[in-house]
Amino acid sequence: MNKIKPYIPLEFPPKGLKLEPFIRKIGESNRGIALFDGILVGLPNPDILLAPLMTNEAVLSSRIEGTQATFEDVLQEEAGIISKGISDTQRNDRKEVLNYKKALLSGAEEIKRRPLSLSFIKGLHKILLTGVRGENRLLGEFRKTQNWIGSPGSSIENARYIPPDPIILPEHLEYWERFLKSDDYPDKIVQLGLLHAQFEILHPFEDGNGRVGRLIIPLFLYWKGLISRPSFYLSEYLEKNRTEYYDRLLMITKNNDWSGWVDFFLTAVIQQAKINIDKAQKLLNLYNEMKDRFIQATKSRYAIPALDAFFRQPIINTANFIQITGIPNRITANNVLKSLIEAGLISLYKPSEGRKSAEYAFNSIIDIIKSRDVY
Repeated sequence: MNKIKPYIPLEFPPKGLKLEPFIRKIGESNRGIALFDGILVGLPNPDILLAPLMTNEAVLSSRIEGTQATFEDVLQEEAGIISKGISDTQRNDRKEVLNYKKALLSGAEEIKRRPLSLSFIKGLHKILLTGVRGENRLLGEFRKTQNWIGSPGSSIENARYIPPDPIILPEHLEYWERFLKSDDYPDKIVQLGLLHAQFEILHPFEDGNGRVGRLIIPLFLYWKGLISRPSFYLSEYLEKNRTEYYDRLLMITKNNDWSGWVDFFLTAVIQQAKINIDKAQKLLNLYNEMKDRFIQATKSRYAIPALDAFFRQPIINTANFIQITGIPNRITANNVLKSLIEAGLISLYKPSEGRKSAEYAFNSIIDIIKSRDVY
């Protein structure tokens, strides 16, 4: 019989934590985010250019929680492509990822109007779980029952970690929110790291805690003024280092090892900044290169709207292409698409079948997003 009991949080934020050993990494992490923000500020149309990074964040953050959907799977789902032989589990995985993206988009708009808070976060949770697995849990509300973390299907007796009892949860969420709103902590990135860890430790929702905790990261950085858009995503590094991610959180609850967690979190930010800078710069370079090539290939005033459409949906069908570009009729749209294929700029992903539109892929974007050789 497992003797693990619900965790009783210690003082938060941890007062005994010394930041002196992390001075170099604190400086490096802040520089990394500043360099990434320099690219953001220079982007002519960030909503378009950063759309693939947002989709990838949704895929990877959801994958940490066990979904198996790939970047291409989600692009297909957005394009309305119905894959033959897809299981209910696979379809649900894709829906969960798209809900994460909806929550990212909603949060990015909402943070411009009001500060981060527990109420704000409950709104994100409701978007995340509506219409997918977990929707039978409390949507947008903190838990009233005991939950636990363990292997899928395991009982509380075999739990790896049991979060705080729901009776004491409101008190510790109040401490968490107070620290969230604090502006006097020595470093905001360390502050974010502490907030993220404590949120996962409290596990305040019945389901979706990991994803909500990662949604908070870009919103906090934007709200606190470290980036000009809430577009710094961390899940690629966390997914690649999932075991250490979980172990470092567990060591806080077992040994009060906040120093080990801070070291891990700062390393994650430093490495992810390099990844984000590399991919954002490649996307910008690709866009600038393709502007001229799309114009030359199509000889059409719809060349740039066509390029924008493929950045928004790297896999797209004819119907969505027409809608996004504003091309007035199917004949013109098909001519533009045909020209792009003949120039080797896009590929036919799936031919038309009956009433189903043909589907096209812009593989250059997919290749950039899937590249994992930066770190």
